[in-house]
Amino acid sequence: MARLIASWFGSGFLPGAPGTWGSLVALPFAWLIVAYAGDWPLLVAANLLFYIGWIAAHFAIRNQSDHDPGWIVVDEVVGQWITLFALPLNLVAYAVGFALFRLFDIWKPWPIRAVERRCGGGFGIMIDDVLAAIYALIVIGIGRWLLER
Repeated sequence: MARLIASWFGSGFLPGAPGTWGSLVALPFAWLIVAYAGDWPLLVAANLLFYIGWIAAHFAIRNQSDHDPGWIVVDEVVGQWITLFALPLNLVAYAVGFALFRLFDIWKPWPIRAVERRCGGGFGIMIDDVLAAIYALIVIGIGRWLLER
């Protein structure tokens, strides 16, 4: 069960870039949550999934030498959902949110990389993507502010 959740139902095992796959697979789930329940339930779902993902990642990496295997993508789902919370429900906005989140998740500007190195286990796997989402939210907020001026 831990591997199923940590890999976000197997999407982390798709070939190529598992983090990108995890982020892509997060999009339709986010769309459905927002379309049927609204923005705030997406943020609630991201928070719940953070704790579930923390536990799942913890158990998934037990007895492994790799502290953050690529196939664990539940962290990308959480980060993507947090990023999408600030955006309207349309394809262009979701594409921008996807791109910004992936940029910060891959780039890992300060202090993301430092936090990732310092924190271990399931929490360490999850927290760097939350920080990447916060960076994406800052850019989205600045962009929206500039566009609305």
